[in-house]
Amino acid sequence: MSSARAVVLLSGGLDSATTLALAVREGFEVHALTIDYGQRHRMEVDRARALAPSLGARSHRVLHLDMTYPGSSALTDPGIPVPRSRTEAEMGSGIPPTYVPARNTVLLALALSWAETLEARDLFIGVNAVDYSGYPDCRPAFLRAFETLARVSTRAGIEGTAFRIRAPLMDLSKGEIVRKAVELGVDLSVTFSCYDPAPGGTPCGECDACLLRARGFAEAGLEDPG
Repeated sequence: MSSARAVVLLSGGLDSATTLALAVREGFEVHALTIDYGQRHRMEVDRARALAPSLGARSHRVLHLDMTYPGSSALTDPGIPVPRSRTEAEMGSGIPPTYVPARNTVLLALALSWAETLEARDLFIGVNAVDYSGYPDCRPAFLRAFETLARVSTRAGIEGTAFRIRAPLMDLSKGEIVRKAVELGVDLSVTFSCYDPAPGGTPCGECDACLLRARGFAEAGLEDPG
């Protein structure tokens, strides 16, 4: 078992919560990082605040960052509609309007800054193969490239620290992630996945995130408590 520190990006969703639980199970001293970047589904930030301590994070920071550039993304510009009721084929084709320009590059850079301060070498992110086909910053090639960036752009890297970008869900299906979350004791009723919730926080049930979540629970043979 490791006693090393790790920084985990925690959005408040199913995947990131499961990733945090996996890092804790591996024995890491986990420090969770949540970014409120102006997303229309920012209620996930409140879910992250509840999840971090319940899953065993040693500390949790919420950073506020304005990425609400006009016309940039359906997740940050209320004038751009979030796609609904898309088929699996549509979800797997092209880059969707919910892509936030360079979001994971920015989030991992913030995680890297904190990791260097903490003398942590492991950064965890909850990307997985079901999602990355449409998002360029969720692909394995991006994660490996960021490791190279971390090595050449930090004092720790120059002095020999090999930062590792850990994506333990990368090769799992949504159903496997749900089963893994249950195995790890993640309170799935707290996790939040919807891109376009109603004002009261009710998931829309039709956006890509809702549909993928529903498919995951169906594949796992479980009812979604969220």
